[in-house]
Amino acid sequence: MHGAIATVLIAMVGGALRVSTPFLFVSLGECLTERSGRINLGQEGILVMGAMSGYAASFAFGNAFVGVLVAATSGILLGALHGTICSLPRVNDIAVGIALMLFGTGLAFFLGKPYVQPQAPMLPDLAFGAWSSIPQLRAALMVSPLFLIGIALTFFMSWAFANTRLGLIVRMVGDSSEAARAMGYNPNRVRTVCTALGGGLSGIGGSFLSLYYPGSWSEGLSSGQGLIAVALVIFARWKPRNCLIAALLFGGAGALGPALQSVGITSGYYLFNAVPYVLTLLILVSTSSRTRALAGAPGELSIQR
Repeated sequence: MHGAIATVLIAMVGGALRVSTPFLFVSLGECLTERSGRINLGQEGILVMGAMSGYAASFAFGNAFVGVLVAATSGILLGALHGTICSLPRVNDIAVGIALMLFGTGLAFFLGKPYVQPQAPMLPDLAFGAWSSIPQLRAALMVSPLFLIGIALTFFMSWAFANTRLGLIVRMVGDSSEAARAMGYNPNRVRTVCTALGGGLSGIGGSFLSLYYPGSWSEGLSSGQGLIAVALVIFARWKPRNCLIAALLFGGAGALGPALQSVGITSGYYLFNAVPYVLTLLILVSTSSRTRALAGAPGELSIQR
């Protein structure tokens, strides 16, 4: 009994380290976008496009890291498209985000058809569990370089928001367009840059899905992770370090089903796979009260006005 519990816990730790990575990159990208005063619900489309373009580039060039760069570039382009359209008068960023989600996923499905079968080079493993004699623990502590980059980026963004001039500009633009203009900054320009960079991070998250875990390209690869990551930003109160905690939480929840299956518990497997989605609903309900819903939200977000 104790051995089975330990196996499940180890499997959930390993799953959290893997499954949390795309959540982390998309939530960090959306956190940057929303801190500038704009919402991008098109992150799901950017995530899928990043997965497809990263996989295609890895296959074409024979190098997974080139695939990550191409995925980031595709995310930047889609993010810049969203930011440019939202800079036009009387344009609703939520509606544009939904359109971008449909456009990004549709374009990825169309362009990605030739890459469903071919095998592209994958990202390498980093063996942090090499010290252990337990095979399950060694497997659980095999992590992607992108996970470590995501952690470093989390703390860099948190520091930059609090201690740099650029961070102050982003926060000021997100809280008050009038104050930004009074200081000589163009709010639309700042938001477009942040939306583009946030899209680039989401594209990297997509490349993780196709180039590491699960490590293939197919049309059902994302399963709504981009939309869940947007909800994580609300749960994280627009703070990068909280995004890391939320991503690990959702990563562990997503790993629950496979972890139980590893010890022979197959009854209700699909129900356990639905845990991340149920958790998303619970988070949205728990944060929807008048006193908590928008605590910490930038003042210029459309949900604030």
